[in-house]
Amino acid sequence: MNEVEARRDALVTLCRDLIRIPTLNPPGRNYLEICEMLGARLRESGWQVELIRAEGSPGDSDRWPRWNMVARYEGGRPGDCVHFNSHHDVVEVGHGWTVDPFEGVERDGRVYGRGACDMKGGLAASVIAAEAFIAAHPEFSGAIEISATADEETGGYGGVAYLAERGYFDPAKVQHVIIPEPLNKDRICLGHRGVWWAEIETKGRIAHGSMPFLGDSAIRHMGAVLEEIEATLYPALASKHTAMPVVPEGARQSTMNINSIHGGEREPEEGSTGLPAPCVADRCRIVIDRRFLIEEKIEDVKAEVGALLERVKADRPGFDYELRELFEVIPSMTDEDAPVVRSTAAAIEKVLGRMPDYVVSPGTYDQKHIDRIGRLKNCIAYGPGILDLAHQPDEWVGVQDMVDSAGVMALVLEELLA
Repeated sequence: MNEVEARRDALVTLCRDLIRIPTLNPPGRNYLEICEMLGARLRESGWQVELIRAEGSPGDSDRWPRWNMVARYEGGRPGDCVHFNSHHDVVEVGHGWTVDPFEGVERDGRVYGRGACDMKGGLAASVIAAEAFIAAHPEFSGAIEISATADEETGGYGGVAYLAERGYFDPAKVQHVIIPEPLNKDRICLGHRGVWWAEIETKGRIAHGSMPFLGDSAIRHMGAVLEEIEATLYPALASKHTAMPVVPEGARQSTMNINSIHGGEREPEEGSTGLPAPCVADRCRIVIDRRFLIEEKIEDVKAEVGALLERVKADRPGFDYELRELFEVIPSMTDEDAPVVRSTAAAIEKVLGRMPDYVVSPGTYDQKHIDRIGRLKNCIAYGPGILDLAHQPDEWVGVQDMVDSAGVMALVLEELLA
């Protein structure tokens, strides 16, 4: 812990430097720049560094290439490998900021900026933790890896999924993974709920708006779908509860959000002063975001929505629809007795003087790919920051939280490798 404390200023500086590279996703800006910056820092200290472009992954293009960095430091003797994985992308800035979102302002024990909490503070903490541990135990057993990966905010398919498909998280190569997501420094996140996204489109027939009886409104058909969702699906979801320690409490049941609705004419271009044309909508679409529990089967989740649409079809003349699946993620939860969980719990108790809370995330993060593609179960999320601040204006991470979390990570390395 003394080696970490001695690097407090370096930790703050690194966090600020990372924030100052605006890795906005979408579209995927400055991915190569942040990977090169981190790679150069680690290479100077003897790390082997790879820069990997996820060619052909969703979102990858010559204009917006999906770059990832993986660095490895070999110890003096054979042993396990501990991997720290952080995503380097951040979401859009939004409105309501009182500081420059890409300045990395340090004030009153906090570092402000887009990505400070989610999760450049955690990335910086993992780098400092590794450097402090190596300084204290230069002849440790095994290896340490640090990765900075793309696109977690949009599914992780250009980042961890791409790497997992190519063996970077093979249990023969990596034995322990910590993802420094901002879940509070006294919590260990064991996993996440599942997710199924789908698009429902209702179909109609276009006609003149003054004679709607000559057409068939897809918007009215969608209204019937929404009514059925309200009347039957939402009550059914509210009755399903989990033994997973999901936070916050409201997410311990099944949930569904309607992400968007689009119907009829397209929105006018910005600056247009023209009036819309009088037409009956022949198409209407919604995107649904269904979050489900480890006790539920994905097949049942899909069948529930399919049965709802068939009920509407049976009761509504002329009703026609199309259901398109967008993506799915199965729930994931690491056992509390897993080695990385036990080591992290002991480190939290030593640094903070209390035992951790064990939680599960309401939304998914890159553990899904490490688990399902990499087949590596010994994985958790642990890092500095308050999850509620993620994606908010004036996002910040506490300096002491970063220091404490880096201390925990260094002690985990000591437990597993020294």
